[in-house]
Amino acid sequence: MAGLVLIVGLPGAGKTSWAKRVEDERKALRFTPDEWMDALFNTNEFNGRRWVLESQLFWGVAARALALEVDVILDYGCWSREERDLFRTRAQALGASAEIVVLDLPFEVLWERLERRNADLPPATFSITREELAEWSGRFEIPTADELQNWDRQLVVKE
Repeated sequence: MAGLVLIVGLPGAGKTSWAKRVEDERKALRFTPDEWMDALFNTNEFNGRRWVLESQLFWGVAARALALEVDVILDYGCWSREERDLFRTRAQALGASAEIVVLDLPFEVLWERLERRNADLPPATFSITREELAEWSGRFEIPTADELQNWDRQLVVKE
């Protein structure tokens, strides 16, 4: 049975590094929107284009891959329960397992990582200010125990 792995967390949590590791281990298909936004539009702004990539294009390919029994990794962040529930139920409706990896690191750890990253930006990444991180932290709905029990597998990383 194929599986969906949803990587959840704020910028600086290590989502893409985690996703790349799982991609190699499972020979899975990985979707990291930042890479595509940069390549296609020379931007990483969270706008309508990103929504189209994530919810329409990527999901269409991901659903086909799951149907072909290929594991899929969504390196999306998915800050709301509503988003996470959507991808979990879609995967399970296709007969795939649904796994969530929550990277829930302390704010100061995230900021230290982002400061280092901002100083020498890797390709397909973008600079993030402390103020942006603080704003986004306030919008991030950390998965609850109640939510996590709906997933076939779950892992929460706090450091």
